[in-house]
Amino acid sequence: MAAPVGGLATGVIGSVLLSAAWQACDVGVNGAANGLALIFYGALLAIVAAAWWGALIGCIGRWNLAVALLGGTAGAAVMVWIFVALLHVPNGYRC
Repeated sequence: MAAPVGGLATGVIGSVLLSAAWQACDVGVNGAANGLALIFYGALLAIVAAAWWGALIGCIGRWNLAVALLGGTAGAAVMVWIFVALLHVPNGYRC
């Protein structure tokens, strides 16, 4: 149960942060195009994060659930950071 919830939360947080970065830099064609891209990117991030959470809970969670949750949170934070760092300036646009 923790893997889908963790993956969904990671996808939503990543999409919200990326949306804020895009709005601050005035990136994109219009709101509809940006929204569709954010849905796609957020879903991709959620799937990857759910796999990460599932692997940690399934493997490490058997022995120590606290360590698995801490590792899942740390991994999700790194994924969101990489996600926003790679996508917040598409095509080399700097704000």
